Amino acid sequence: MKAYTATGRRKNAIAQVRLLSPGTGKIKINDRTIEDYLPVNIHRAQVLRPFEVTKMEGKFDISVSTCGGGQTGQTGAIQLGIARALVSYDETFRTTLRSFGMLTRDPRMVERKKYGQKKARKRFQFSKR
Repeated sequence: MKAYTATGRRKNAIAQVRLLSPGTGKIKINDRTIEDYLPVNIHRAQVLRPFEVTKMEGKFDISVSTCGGGQTGQTGAIQLGIARALVSYDETFRTTLRSFGMLTRDPRMVERKKYGQKKARKRFQFSKR
């Protein structure tokens, strides 16, 4: 049994993905099932999207260790990790995954709060008098 590993990041979330080949399609995220860990259908679909694009559904057992961030950030990190692991499995998937934008790390981060302001951009109410 061969394992392909990759790391994905988004916002403050980090996901370490292991694809075990050959497999039956089982997905474990932090030792929990995907339905248990990601109850939102959109997030589950986003995680499985690299397999749909490359037509490799059910060919791997996936083990993911993720930490940091929230559900959306972890979902994006897992997707990037799976896409990178698929490329290490077969280099021909690179063009397909690249065309769907799954190999690009999303660089957007939370903007820091500035002093003298309520949040990063929001300010306290201005009073002329």
